Amino acid sequence: MNTIYFDNSATTPVCPAAREALLRVLDSIPGNPSSLHALGAAAERELTAARMSVLSALGSDRFRGRLVFTGCGSEANNLAVLGAARAKKFRGTPRLITTDSEHPSILRQAELLSSAGWDVVRIPTRGGALDTDAFDAALTPETVIISLMLVNNETGAVYDVASAFAKARRRVPAALLHCDAIQGFLKIPFSVHRLGCDALSVSAHKVGAPKGVGALWFSPELERRRALSPVIYGGGQEAGLRSGTENVAGIAAFGAAVRENAAGIAEFSETTSALSRQIVELLTAANAGIRFNLPPVRAPHILSITNPRVRSETLVHFLSARGICVSAGSACSSHAKKPESALPAFGLTEKETGRTVRVSLSSDNTAEEVAVFCSAFLEGIQTLAGEA
Repeated sequence: MNTIYFDNSATTPVCPAAREALLRVLDSIPGNPSSLHALGAAAERELTAARMSVLSALGSDRFRGRLVFTGCGSEANNLAVLGAARAKKFRGTPRLITTDSEHPSILRQAELLSSAGWDVVRIPTRGGALDTDAFDAALTPETVIISLMLVNNETGAVYDVASAFAKARRRVPAALLHCDAIQGFLKIPFSVHRLGCDALSVSAHKVGAPKGVGALWFSPELERRRALSPVIYGGGQEAGLRSGTENVAGIAAFGAAVRENAAGIAEFSETTSALSRQIVELLTAANAGIRFNLPPVRAPHILSITNPRVRSETLVHFLSARGICVSAGSACSSHAKKPESALPAFGLTEKETGRTVRVSLSSDNTAEEVAVFCSAFLEGIQTLAGEA
């Protein structure tokens, strides 16, 4: 049975360039990049090459930005927010501004800071757009960190963080502006400088590289101000901000995946947009009461689909038995006692949230796969609802 993989926002298959780089480094470069001998220097060169590739793909370079490799995207988010919160003592009650639909790696930090006495403001994102009035009202002199995601991992909503950050820069110029761009990197066009952020997180396994590597870009100004503090302590690797021996093979693979995919964003958008439209057309034509949760601006590869009768977990298992992989929301929160979802913030009821699946596409998917998926999706609704 051939597998149809429509869960690329959870993780992506390793691309050929990344696989080649991973095996090459594993086979021929065993050195620790902190070692002074030849194999250590070779390992350090792999880190440098990957760092330059990621910086370039972010629209930056080593003069206009810094890049710290981490163990995952969640760690990059923690380094940005907790790293900034712990870097200095703030007068009064410091404020963190974020949204009500962030990834759990941001939401959990918000809860932690709130319990430590911080004032945390969560900006509504109903319908898939930032509430600009609420954001304006939240920009007080006490605001010291603002963390906004670029692309929502469940609905594909693309938030206008550039406008929000520009407004924040005028009103609270000393605040650290962080963007979680993990779902947007190499999926939609952007640059760190056009976004206007101070720090930005990305993840390797969302762009065709192996799991276990993330990165945090930050501005030289943050470095000058010493506005970030480590969240992992040890030997002082990654310019002292992320201790622990670097995952050289994984980082080399990350760099290779970025080089392979950075030039293909337009093609990715064209292909996944066409496939998304095909899904909407086929499922709408079935008149099965299916609804699509479409934000005003959406990344082309993510499609949120609500059905009227069948719980999402049951439908996911039904499709999986037929070799089709989709998800019931964010894979990152599936192990929580009560899995979190951004869908209520979008405007869905609890019942609707429990009947929603996410399809996330890649440029390797095909129209034939979409047709098979839609047929199986409709069969699943009929079968599991007792109508077949």
